[in-house]
Formats: sequence, C-alpha cells, structure tokens
Amino acid sequence: MNTTEKLSLRKANLSEIPQIWQILQDAIEQRRLDGSSQWQDGYPNELSIKSDIEKDYGYVFTEDDSILAYAAIIFDKEPAYENIEGKWLTHGDYTVVHRVAVSKLAKGKGVATKLFESIEGLSVENNIYSIKVDTNFDNTPMLKILDRLKYTYCGEVYFRGSARKAFEKRLV
Repeated sequence: MNTTEKLSLRKANLSEIPQIWQILQDAIEQRRLDGSSQWQDGYPNELSIKSDIEKDYGYVFTEDDSILAYAAIIFDKEPAYENIEGKWLTHGDYTVVHRVAVSKLAKGKGVATKLFESIEGLSVENNIYSIKVDTNFDNTPMLKILDRLKYTYCGEVYFRGSARKAFEKRLV
C-alpha cells in the first residue's frame, strides 16, 4: 500500500462472494497452520458470507477496487454476549464484529488495524459508542490487534460449545 491509497469500508455485494470466500479460506488455512482449532469445523463458509450480505452485515475493506479484508459488522445484540462469564464495560448499544479475515496479499501491512479503525468510525457515524468482539484464545494475531487498539478483555463467551475471549472498546 502506498501513500496515495484509497482505503474504503463498504457493504459487500453478493457478486463478491467468490473473492470473499477465497480470503476466508486463506484465513482458515492460516489458523490451521498456526495450530488453532478456530474455524476448523466447516464454519465460516460460503453460506455464512451469503447470509451476512443478505442481512446487511457483510462488509469489505478495499484499496481502490481490490478487496483487502472482510468482516461481518452487526449493529445489533449478539445473543452469546448476553451470557458473558465476566463483565462488559458498557450495557447500551454496541457494534459486533465477527468473521474478520485479511487477504494473504495484504498480510503484515496493518490492514486489520485500519479495518478496525474504520469500523470504529462507522460505529460512531451510527451513534454507537461501543464495539464488542470475541476471538479464540490462540488467535495471536487478532489478540495483538485488539491490544494495540486498546480493547479491554472482559471475560469469556461461548460459541458452538467453545469458550472465546471477549473484548470491548468504548468509543469517544
């Protein structure tokens, strides 16, 4: 990425599912190579992406016309977050971020950090001043990003029977 880059966060289109799925498949493989059990059970998959897009949750982070990353951004409650083993920082509206994946072509360029910064901006534009996110205990790259961006560890939540580390960041 150069200094004239035009980074943009926008809703994904159904026609982009093949590109998004390739990015997710690469992320799934990277998690496997890292020795993680995260995303090794057939989820997420192409149907997850299609469902995200149909519900207006699917977003792509682009540079010019190239898709650099994908995320599901949900401006609604996450049922699993209601049963946290721990304590959230806030109890009002929040943005949920799921299924974050960065293109292997963009790895190591700070794309995930810029993606999260853009999601924070989108949340504020929607008058939502909290972001909640969860990740696997062994997803070191994501844990580092959350730490760098000053997300607070709040406890554990459970998805499909597995404990996940839950984080929150107050905005503004």
